Amino acid sequence: MDIADFLDQGPMDYMVVDSHQRDLHDRVAAQTAPDTFIVWEAKDTYTAGRRTKPADIPNKEIPVIQMDRGGSVTYHGPGQLVIYPIIKVRAPRDVVAFVRAVERAIIAALDEAWEIDSCQVEGRSGVWICRPGVEDRKICAIGIKFADDATMHGLAFNVSTDLAKFGQIVPCGLDDAGVTSLHELGVTASLEEAAAALLPHLESELGRFANRATAPISRIPTHTK
Repeated sequence: MDIADFLDQGPMDYMVVDSHQRDLHDRVAAQTAPDTFIVWEAKDTYTAGRRTKPADIPNKEIPVIQMDRGGSVTYHGPGQLVIYPIIKVRAPRDVVAFVRAVERAIIAALDEAWEIDSCQVEGRSGVWICRPGVEDRKICAIGIKFADDATMHGLAFNVSTDLAKFGQIVPCGLDDAGVTSLHELGVTASLEEAAAALLPHLESELGRFANRATAPISRIPTHTK
């Protein structure tokens, strides 16, 4: 799979990358572009998925972008690694299985790179840090959409994210769980290092869904409008 890596551009405007994502998605769906991971970091942004309820955004003063992905409201911002897998998928299309595969990839990367135990939580998407007697904390949020037999949107992995920014919302619509980051767990890592740890596992898990044979990961030149 190809990688469109925008990390060297620093935090980017959400809608600029969304426009790039949609253009690439259309071309991947039409099989005129290869399956691609978009890797980037966002400026401070709140986005709301299709399952967002009014109570999930108690602070009505914050600007929230409505998006066509799954899930509820979440925060994107500096220190968070965002990866969009844009993949032409083969039949049968199963968004739940795809999300579970993303979760397995992140869990494997956390264990291999940093020896961090993480888990899936039944009935809830994302990757979680679960400890006895402690509130479950999400380290990676996931929101995926299938359109024209190709995926869009993806995952937000907290590396050194300002977790206080999640206090303006009910993250992912869950008022009985928290959020965490690599930094909070005692790990110092750059977004580039986190991407290097996650991408091989994502390629391995998600390549199984691809409609086309996948080539080894390669980076492609990136630009923004």
